[in-house]
Amino acid sequence: MNLKAMSMAVGLALLASTSLASAEGALNIYNWGNYISPDMIKKFEEKYSVKVTVTDYDSNDTALAKVRQGGHGFDVAMPSQTYVPIWISEGLVLETNPGGMENFKNVAPEWANPAFDPGRKYTVPWAWGTVGVVVNTDVYKGDINTWKIVFDTPEELKGKVNVVPEMNDVMHAAIKYVGGEQCTGDKEVLKKVRDVLVAAKPNWIAMEYNTIEKMGAGDFKATSDWNGSALRQRLKNPAIHYGYPVEGFQYWSDNVVVLKEAKNVENAKLFQNFMMDPENAAMNSAFHRYANGIAGSEKFMPADMTSAPEVVVPEEFKKNGEILQTCAPEVTALYTKIWTELQK
Repeated sequence: MNLKAMSMAVGLALLASTSLASAEGALNIYNWGNYISPDMIKKFEEKYSVKVTVTDYDSNDTALAKVRQGGHGFDVAMPSQTYVPIWISEGLVLETNPGGMENFKNVAPEWANPAFDPGRKYTVPWAWGTVGVVVNTDVYKGDINTWKIVFDTPEELKGKVNVVPEMNDVMHAAIKYVGGEQCTGDKEVLKKVRDVLVAAKPNWIAMEYNTIEKMGAGDFKATSDWNGSALRQRLKNPAIHYGYPVEGFQYWSDNVVVLKEAKNVENAKLFQNFMMDPENAAMNSAFHRYANGIAGSEKFMPADMTSAPEVVVPEEFKKNGEILQTCAPEVTALYTKIWTELQK
């Protein structure tokens, strides 16, 4: 072997060993509960020789508070789009430039340049869906396409309704129910919202995240919820159905970010790129049952998702949906005040 060839061989070997070294080790994920495919995680672990640990949270506010405290030990999290600007502005996430990663070419055009992260400098699509109501129609035979289920609960459902404790979702729903506009700071509208929530709460059995198991087991007969959760519930019990409130429902998305305090930054970047591969995104969607924003993933997903009414919004309800926005800090402060009172 001549000197040039030997030098090239040594260089390639060094590059390979360096690449492997950067991929080995750990990845600590902080994510919503019951929201990540074990098979997909196993595939990532085997591909990159990385041990993945997943820790759950139950709301955006819980996750934000934990990350703000520091010393959490997490590398990756999945905030919703309304919270992404907050995480960015507070310096809680790294600019990993997913828009320049190899698999970014797979991101669907409508998700490639979102307002909450122009050019995808920080985030990768994880899942997207809607917020509505879920009802066991063996118990209640009336109209389920209304927020009345939650805010003016029918007799058959009183004491049997759960509300998922995600502040922005609940506030948006209540504002639409009283005829207000998203992110309103109108004090008269918010007084109506506060009154509706306070009056409604005695009719609720709980404010819990764990709806898939408890709706399936019959502990709850109705709940505010997300569409993928509703689909998983229906697959356990065909009497469970998802409603799109005529007063207005919201579209949302969750996104993969790398945390500023991450100890395993390169592995976290690998994970972001990994999640933009159609097969991997589909594997995850097959578990959590939400769409994912990765073009080409559809052909790898379960057939029952292609026509599920929870995933494909029925035409007659599309006009009532709107994308959830990040409200101004002073407006969020007003919502937080109402939300805090509701927790008492």
